[in-house]
Parts: sequence; C-alpha cells; structure tokens
Amino acid sequence: MSEGDGDDAVIRVALADDQILVRAGFRALLAAQPDIEVVGEAADGEQALALVREQHPDVVLMDIRMPVLDGLAATRRITGDPALGEVKVVMLTTFELDEYVFEAIRSGASGFLVKDTEPEELLRAVRAVVGGDALLSPGVTRRLIAEFAARSREPAPAAALAELTEREREVMALVGMGLSNQEIARRLVVSPLTAKTHVSRTMVKLGVRDRAQLVVLAYESGLVRPGWLG
Repeated sequence: MSEGDGDDAVIRVALADDQILVRAGFRALLAAQPDIEVVGEAADGEQALALVREQHPDVVLMDIRMPVLDGLAATRRITGDPALGEVKVVMLTTFELDEYVFEAIRSGASGFLVKDTEPEELLRAVRAVVGGDALLSPGVTRRLIAEFAARSREPAPAAALAELTEREREVMALVGMGLSNQEIARRLVVSPLTAKTHVSRTMVKLGVRDRAQLVVLAYESGLVRPGWLG
C-alpha cells in the first residue's frame, strides 16, 4: 500500500474484466473511497498480467472468464512470480459455485466474490484481503471446502505440520472449518489479536500465501475432514 503501512495507507487495486460496464461499476465504487485507488484496468488476462507487473497493486479483482488469457492462467502467473509475492488476487465470478472457483484457490487466489455482491461487501473484502483476514464468508468457505473435499483423494500427512505447535494445529483446523479470527478467538477464549497472531505464525511456518491456501492445506494434510463441517 502507498503512503506506508499505517491506518491512512491507500489500497491500490487493479481491475481485470472483459466487460467494460463491470469495470466501470467497480471503478466508480472503489474510487469513491478515500482509502482505495484504482491503478488501472485490463480487458483480458495478458493485459492484466502486464498491468500487475507494471503497477504492483495490492489487490487484483480478476474475472475468471476472459479472452486471450483467462483469469485462472493469469492468476497462476501472478502468484507464481516471486517479484509479485505481495499482490493478492480476488477472483470474480457470476455464480458462487463456479466450476473454476476451486481451481482458482488452488492456483493461489486469495478468495473470490460474486459480481453482484453488495457494494459494502466488496469494499470489506478488498480491505480484508489486504489485511490478511478472512475474505470468504463462512457460508461460501464451507461450500468451497465441501467441493474441495469431494474432489480430493485420501489425504496424506504433511511433514510440514510437524513444525507446528499443538495450538497452531488447533488454529489451523479452525481456519479450515471456515472460522474467522473473531470466531477462533471466542472458541479458544483468547483475544482476536492472539488468534490472528497464531494464524499468521502458522502461515509463515507452512509457507502459504494467505488464509485461502491455509484452508486447502488443512484438507490436503488430513488435519480437517469433511464430516467436521457441521
């Protein structure tokens, strides 16, 4: 974010969607916020990739279906480039259960939003993903988890989990179940800041980019199972 990392920092956002009216609507909403700046627009995945490399935005709102290079492929290139490690990608889709949402998260996207989401929810999501907090609502997270679980093979134990403390494993499992930091704090009877610290340390130890990938790893490792969704 520009102007340092204080509370008055401006969140720099790039828009990638092949529909000009969609981009115009998002731009109007985002640009009206004092803490958000739209740094550019792209109409396809190749343009999005070039824009991200040039501007290094904090967040990219990336449509899944675009010409030339689709959003999924563009996301893989962004998240796979060490020079763009701080860029967060949020996928845009028409339906919550879009067939590509699952693969988008696996590709490194920090989450996804439906295009007809409420304006307040879009703004909250942009701010949340930059802050490293939960982006997906619990309901959407659980649907994503259910789809992941249905497609996954029998999970194999992850050696990396051996580095985690017992509390960090517990926190990771709760993240995997779709709980927010606030909900984790209530469950463990700790402060929200302590819960956030545990989540952050767990992510650092496992080398994951964000919370969404932590959810995926929780299932891949077998730490969380589908039957725990409730």
